[in-house]
Amino acid sequence: MASLSLSALSPPCSFPPFTAKIRAQIFSPSFTIRASSSSHNNAKVVVTRERGKNTKLIDALAEHDICCLEFPLIEHAEGPDVNRLPSVLSGAKFDWVIITSPEAGLVFLDAWRAAGSPNVKVGVVGAGTASVFEEVMQSSNSLQVAFTPSKATAKVLASELPRAGDEKCSVLYPASVKASSELEEGLSSRGFEVTRLNTYTTVPVQHVDPLLLEQALTAPVVAVASPSAVRAWLEIIPAIENWSNAVACIGETTGLAAKRLGLRNVYYPSNPGLEGWVCSILDALKVHDRTHKAMSG
Repeated sequence: MASLSLSALSPPCSFPPFTAKIRAQIFSPSFTIRASSSSHNNAKVVVTRERGKNTKLIDALAEHDICCLEFPLIEHAEGPDVNRLPSVLSGAKFDWVIITSPEAGLVFLDAWRAAGSPNVKVGVVGAGTASVFEEVMQSSNSLQVAFTPSKATAKVLASELPRAGDEKCSVLYPASVKASSELEEGLSSRGFEVTRLNTYTTVPVQHVDPLLLEQALTAPVVAVASPSAVRAWLEIIPAIENWSNAVACIGETTGLAAKRLGLRNVYYPSNPGLEGWVCSILDALKVHDRTHKAMSG
């Protein structure tokens, strides 16, 4: 069944313009070093999520005495449909709201509150995305996270999302502008009616400190959490053929994108998430250390 267009929805009431509180800070060249050492030269891993969103990874790596350089590659911006999301939530009832990233969840929650906190049943792609809703669920009975797939990918989510027999089942999918159509196509092929709203996007940071970029280029591992971050990294390095250190990706989708874009030394877990990401980073560092010792010997 084909996806529904937004024009098919006719909300009974109007809302004032809604501006999502995108959680990005305006990027400045004041990168930071965090973890076990204050020396930039000791950084073994470059963490590249938006400023303020690298803490969990930095803390997890600090438990292994690994120092990180915080070097944000992307920031979030509003998508073209963000101002329509509150009225869509108020004007139509959906069987499911599907959220596939923490940022999509944060933008959705702002719109959900603006719409008067209607009753919604949410499906999330994985534990990291589910954590965005924990505080809300403690204080409200109107929002329920009711489904997480067996593997944190859009393909598996689309194949496993429950539906009641042959009855019509509608899905609201607030997404990134840059997200592929894999999820809605998979759901539509199973008979779901999917309404996709592009509520946010990712853009490369506008300013890069050249001295810290030089240090990032020499770090053994760069950790990335999205194909957008991979592309942003490739845009700022001098030449891909002259950089051969490791890229550790949060999951398969990002890992395969890195390989398609020409990176050769790519590590990623079979199931996306913080724990697997850390393991991939550790694997990359072990290989680097062995190679370095062999060359030094």
